[in-house]
Amino acid sequence: MHPLIPYTMNVSGRLLQLDKPKVMGILNLSEESFYATISAPTREKVFSRVEKILAEGTDMIDVGACSTRPGYAGVTQEEEMHALRMALPIVRELAPDVVLSVDTYRADVAAMCVEEYGVDVINDISAGEMDARMFDTVARLRVPYIMMHMQGRPDTMQDNPRYVDVVDEVLAYLARRGNELRDRGVADVIADPGFGFGKTLEHNYQLMSRLEELHTLGMPLLVGISRKSMIYRLLDTTPDEALNGTTALNTVALMKGAHILRVHDVKACRECMQIVETVRGNDLHD
Repeated sequence: MHPLIPYTMNVSGRLLQLDKPKVMGILNLSEESFYATISAPTREKVFSRVEKILAEGTDMIDVGACSTRPGYAGVTQEEEMHALRMALPIVRELAPDVVLSVDTYRADVAAMCVEEYGVDVINDISAGEMDARMFDTVARLRVPYIMMHMQGRPDTMQDNPRYVDVVDEVLAYLARRGNELRDRGVADVIADPGFGFGKTLEHNYQLMSRLEELHTLGMPLLVGISRKSMIYRLLDTTPDEALNGTTALNTVALMKGAHILRVHDVKACRECMQIVETVRGNDLHD
């Protein structure tokens, strides 16, 4: 079992300790997601979803209003902003102290969320590639930034992804983009290897099997594999039937030192973390 490397992050003036893994619960506002946590989002449904993941023990809430599932072209910036303006006040009302991130690749959306609603973290699937102003915007906003590796764009990324060595290439890419962020003064950067984004089934499992190699980046690792196709395609099931496989892979990720798990099912993830942390604690005492 890989030891958990401790980090700290400055989150809206508070110090967030990453000496134990954190659960990031997903609040999905897009009906086009491959696994929608809310259908036809309304204030009432957002309220109910937030209450549920809070009751189940989430540490963070990640709000997304633009689906990035393979083959989908997404929504307009105005549509994304409209959905977020509906949901973010509800989240802040119910969870004023929970770390709040927004899943967006648009710099203007990121700025709106931080400046108008006090969002703590920006989670960008494109690591700044889909909006050239994102890095400078995050540097100006002074918020932690999650950068994810993706080969291609959401609408084309699964057409024919190719790598010589997927782990080496993901590692080199995240190192380069991380250095560019640090050069701009962004102090808190989290790395996400991007499971399912421009990667075949084989690529995804190669990446998971060597996940511990990404610790050489010197930054916290976020893993998001919740109910993804790397699970249900392997097992010949569906996203609705992929919770057991999700828990199995989350266990592997935790044993390889992941700091944050982004999930649809907070309770199952929390239980998984408790078991792995108990095993890790006993390893330390042996």
